[in-house]
Amino acid sequence: MHPALTATLAAIRAADRVSPEVAARLALPLFKRVGPALPVRPGERAVHESAARSSLHVRGRDVATYEWGHGPETVLLVHGWRGRAAQFAPIVRELRAEGYRLVAFDAPANGESRARRTDIRDYLAAIEALQSRHGRFRAVIGHSFGGLAALTAVREGLATGGVVAISGMADARFLVDSFAGRLGLSAPTADVLAREFARLVMHEQQDPYARFDAVATPLPAGVPLLVVHDHGDREVAASEGTRLHAAHGERSRLIVTEGAGHSRILGADATLDAVTAFVNGGIEALDRAGLGQAGVAASVA
Repeated sequence: MHPALTATLAAIRAADRVSPEVAARLALPLFKRVGPALPVRPGERAVHESAARSSLHVRGRDVATYEWGHGPETVLLVHGWRGRAAQFAPIVRELRAEGYRLVAFDAPANGESRARRTDIRDYLAAIEALQSRHGRFRAVIGHSFGGLAALTAVREGLATGGVVAISGMADARFLVDSFAGRLGLSAPTADVLAREFARLVMHEQQDPYARFDAVATPLPAGVPLLVVHDHGDREVAASEGTRLHAAHGERSRLIVTEGAGHSRILGADATLDAVTAFVNGGIEALDRAGLGQAGVAASVA
């Protein structure tokens, strides 16, 4: 760990013992930090380089976009925090072979979209702009933080035939609480951090976290959901996938993998089989193939 980061963490933890307000103020820049761009891995390189590239101007910045295939129906891919579109290479290969067009973007400060910072508003603006360009999506597939963005966009009117949430969280408050938990911070500091982040990023909303809660307010009726999560995910607890699945009742299916982790799950056979079936034929196709657990009562908290 870099000495400066070690010193920052020590200062935050010391402040946490005496003042949640000071600790949250010190932790906020670290919480917002994206970090260095994720490199394209060797197994992703061919798909990354084969994309047709263009850009969008989103909230004052240029965002790199990618397109694969030439099918009549389009699937949108939304990467996670400190992610990039190339991570979806296995899914691109599968769905392109099925005859779909795949579109994706690198959010600001991620991949090839140069910027110093980003937040969910950039993701939502890019998603909206891509729908304006391509029309209704056959499906929207989000990984991790991108799953939260995809769920929010569809709950706010994005037109699609279904949503796939891979390694995703069920609501935005999880991001704050899991960050505070990793740093060993107290619940009062987590509460102040949540309030300060909302004040900076979502100040125009009276109850900002409600906007990003797909458990309290599920997807619109008629929009099916596929949830894919690894049992041992160390970044987003598998219980988040269970909560999300439960909130959508019989129009959700859940795939739980073992040993695929948070990101490698994008290339797991179970993920590719389920995603392909869902995009092709929805819940019915998953059931015919015997893939996924059926929906459960929506009362799970």
